[in-house]
Amino acid sequence: MSEIVGIEIFPIISLVIFVLFFVVMLWRMYKMTKKETDIYSQIPLLEDDEILDTNDTKN
Repeated sequence: MSEIVGIEIFPIISLVIFVLFFVVMLWRMYKMTKKETDIYSQIPLLEDDEILDTNDTKN
């Protein structure tokens, strides 16, 4: 790997993308309202047509 010029930047870029992804997910989870939490918690229990109905009422 020492023969490839600039290869050392790729692990750094990968780490930054990995950390940013989880920071954004944590921020999004922190900003989530109680109503959104309730909707997402019910998704595994709903039928497919009911999931479509909850997406329509979100707006």
